[in-house]
Amino acid sequence: MQLSNIDWGIIIGFFIITLLIGLAVSRKAGKNSSEFFLSGRNMPWWLLGVSMVATTFAADTPNLVAGIVRKDGIAGNWVWWAFLLTGMVTVFIYAKLWRKLGISTDLEYYEIRYKGKAAAFLRGFRAVYLGVFFNVVIMATVCLAGVKIGHTMLGLSAFETLGIASVVTVLYSLLGGLKGVILTDFFQFIIAMVGSIWAAYFIIDMPEIGGMEGLLSNELVQEKLNFVPTGDDSWDVWITLLIIPLAVQWWSVWYPGAEPGGGGYIAQRMLAAKDEKHATAATLFFNFAHYALRPWPWIIIALASLILFPTVADMKAQFPGLEESLYQDDLAYPAMLTYLPAGLLGLVLASLISAFMSTISTHLNWGSSYVVNDFYKRFMNPYASEKELVFIGRISTVVMMALAALLSVVLEQAKEAFDLILTIGAGTGLLFILRWFWKAINPYSEITAMTVSFLVAISFFIADKGYGLEYSGNFKLLMGVGITTAAWVTVTFLTMNDKYLNPEFEVRAFESGNKFKNMGYKVLSMVFGCIGIYAALFATGNYLLGDPIQAIYFGLVFAVSAIIIASFWKKLFA
Repeated sequence: MQLSNIDWGIIIGFFIITLLIGLAVSRKAGKNSSEFFLSGRNMPWWLLGVSMVATTFAADTPNLVAGIVRKDGIAGNWVWWAFLLTGMVTVFIYAKLWRKLGISTDLEYYEIRYKGKAAAFLRGFRAVYLGVFFNVVIMATVCLAGVKIGHTMLGLSAFETLGIASVVTVLYSLLGGLKGVILTDFFQFIIAMVGSIWAAYFIIDMPEIGGMEGLLSNELVQEKLNFVPTGDDSWDVWITLLIIPLAVQWWSVWYPGAEPGGGGYIAQRMLAAKDEKHATAATLFFNFAHYALRPWPWIIIALASLILFPTVADMKAQFPGLEESLYQDDLAYPAMLTYLPAGLLGLVLASLISAFMSTISTHLNWGSSYVVNDFYKRFMNPYASEKELVFIGRISTVVMMALAALLSVVLEQAKEAFDLILTIGAGTGLLFILRWFWKAINPYSEITAMTVSFLVAISFFIADKGYGLEYSGNFKLLMGVGITTAAWVTVTFLTMNDKYLNPEFEVRAFESGNKFKNMGYKVLSMVFGCIGIYAALFATGNYLLGDPIQAIYFGLVFAVSAIIIASFWKKLFA
């Protein structure tokens, strides 16, 4: 596919603006580690909320959604829609607590919640485990999507795609720190949303699709339109698509952007907020935009792809030259974008590049914050100067990008990578929810959960890749949850001892001394938050799919839920 001059102009202009933002804040970002990793703790809720959404708008996300819709229909998206429940728990219970602690990274929590050598070991262990190993896996999934997009749309090799995009991303991440990342996220999110919506509009209007009427009347599409499984679906479909995500997955799995109890780059954004109200509002806006606003352009394009590319073989015939293993359903999204005209093609490519860069830059900054603050400064050089800490952060940024690019060549499709991440975090989620309130949980509980979940995930990965034993994603998830949860709960009871607890924790996290103050309002806010955002999601979907009456009903449910949450707002911070 040949790009026109206007396409190249849009893409090059995008790169230039991104680098200029990094340069503009580079001097202040390099002053000290607090500026580099937390942008001075003075960020407003709307900027932080957009940054969270932009980060989760990764280059692999549209591919993931396309693969899910082609295989399991719209209802298949419950595999990630279910994480809204996790998000609402974070918004109304944990966002306030994280910001109140006033720490630099969420890993400092361990030496506030616990005490002794075990607490210190846990902090250092998780810094490497999450900040390096797990973080590299996440970035590798984004790199995999970048490779597929680069090949189908530009004819680039994996080396060329990763080389170009990674260099620019690493440069502005090195220069601007978190503030540079957040500001570029805002710019990139606007580009990404405009590009995806415009692309969906153009593709639906193509003669081959025939508008929304032609799309919805196509037999291949009609069977994919249900928001939930129907009575005609088998019990296995109900279990896979709806019951396991809503009954088990949301509370049991640690997944980036949807960590039970908050954590990772979501916690980093909350810690960078002006105050507790800004941290809570930012996380609420993120969940609304992430689940209710963003998915529909991807879903529409995925449905349209069933008409032009009914099978994977059709995509292979149209786009030869990829590794055989990379021909999967998630290739449909970039394949559909090749039909876009000059100008729009450049904008959409810029939007995909921005999605790649916003996610990678956040993970690089977040991961290096762990390496610097929770490993290097804590264990290797406690007296390191601020300039030295920023330098180490920049070095770790480059190393992690290189590792992620190398790992990406092993993975095959977005859903496979999604399942791998779910399996690695399976069984740890309940611990992260309960540890703020259940005193019995101690450092050995957490070490056990992380170790066992990782070993279970690696065992399944080796069995699949090395021995061809293809276990289903649900089997791996349930086994991971069961084995890991049983392990850490058992260890908790065996090691229960007050000597591991830091008595200052409750004073810092719960100033009133009452952990459950106004908990009723918080739980009700969680419930209405879930109802309202799901209602907004379905209102948008019904409107787009030609059912305005249902859209109005769901819109009213959303409005009522929003009013109720607004009436509780002051109670949440009392």
